[in-house]
Amino acid sequence: MKSCPRCRRGYPDDAGFCPADGTALIQASLVPVASPDDPRLGLKLSDRYEMRRVVADGGMGRVYEGIDKQTNTRIAIKVLHSDVAQDEVALERFKREYQISSALPHQHIVKVLDFQRDATHGLWLLVMEFLDGEELRVVLKREKRLPPERLVRMLSQVALGLDEAHAKQYVHRDLKPDNIFLCGTREGDLVKILDFGSVKDKNKQSKKLTVLGTTIGSPYYMAPEQAQGLETLDARADVFALGAIAYECLVGAVPFDGNNGPQILLSIMTKDPQPPTVRGKGGDIPIPPALDHVMDEALAKNPNIRIGSVGALADAIGRAYGLTGDHRQWAVTPQPELKRMVDEARPRTMQAAVVETAADPFAAPPPTATPIMSGVGPFSPVPSYAPPSQNNPVIVPTYGQGASAMDAAFEATRRAELAEVGSAGIPPARAAWVLPAIIGAVIGLLLLAVVLAVR
Repeated sequence: MKSCPRCRRGYPDDAGFCPADGTALIQASLVPVASPDDPRLGLKLSDRYEMRRVVADGGMGRVYEGIDKQTNTRIAIKVLHSDVAQDEVALERFKREYQISSALPHQHIVKVLDFQRDATHGLWLLVMEFLDGEELRVVLKREKRLPPERLVRMLSQVALGLDEAHAKQYVHRDLKPDNIFLCGTREGDLVKILDFGSVKDKNKQSKKLTVLGTTIGSPYYMAPEQAQGLETLDARADVFALGAIAYECLVGAVPFDGNNGPQILLSIMTKDPQPPTVRGKGGDIPIPPALDHVMDEALAKNPNIRIGSVGALADAIGRAYGLTGDHRQWAVTPQPELKRMVDEARPRTMQAAVVETAADPFAAPPPTATPIMSGVGPFSPVPSYAPPSQNNPVIVPTYGQGASAMDAAFEATRRAELAEVGSAGIPPARAAWVLPAIIGAVIGLLLLAVVLAVR
């Protein structure tokens, strides 16, 4: 291993100069690392992991760049803060992250190499592969929005990692821009998904890591069923979270907001976000009208009518930009090539809006049939109704891998309700539970706020 004598970053033996400051590199063993600012620098924890420099500080611990002396490789070492190390729930989550990573090796999921307590210094440490790059959160703070080629490549790689996790019955439950890490390469971003410590393992009854009245996940990206703490939560909660992330990348703002956690969750359960073409109008990057429909399906409050998988979501977004193929191809396509493909397709992807709505060239094309409803169940907004007829047929949605017997039952219920209504109005059965459902959600959020305040 080599190291920069100025910034102490580590590099492989064939590197010559530090790209951060241009300093000539020397053998890492010749670079002093002791510092009065942090007495941990220079320590060798567990007789193996040498601490080289501070990378970041977080709420759970301080992150260092280090060297694994057994493998002579760069590593990231998260040393837990003392108060976190005394929290049994926090320790169990870090242990779970290590266990899940060991069971789920994937090029788009960060490798967690070790989790243990250093007996000599009494420190708990989580050891991971070292990543050069930055979190999506940092990129969005700086650039606000992502261009189509970067967005499609990123979502495609996230989908590959998550679909692998979902196939093994793992639900991430805490997808957010902070947990999507972008490593720069010559072809474009190489994505790593971080923090599987909040994962739900549907293969077995995992040890419960929450108390009554609390939820796991960032409220801005939390699916309605997750906000309610339902045990039926499955991979479609990750679809909702990735849809919310994609929305933020498109328009530069989250789809649901509020002044505090309960307000955000109430917004998620009771409101619909503005279409991307409306929220992002006037931006530098054109948004195809087809993305309005994709976001409607990705952020559907009822998981039974939501896009069925993260791979299907990435495919839908890529095709809205006029790309052919699927996310498996786009994940490995260089960003310059994706940009060329999007640019070539742009006149076609925007043409439908120009032909159908001359007054507003960026408006979505009108629907081919009167919308009947946007969903049913405790997660759905109150829909508008129109009776089925020859000119207004009942539209049966299909969602590929997401379609199931539950969807068929849901459609049968919808047909029965439509038979009860006239030209407009809400069926009495629907009106009977809409208000109690909303009141129950509000009460639940108030209880959550009280519990959090007590803690």
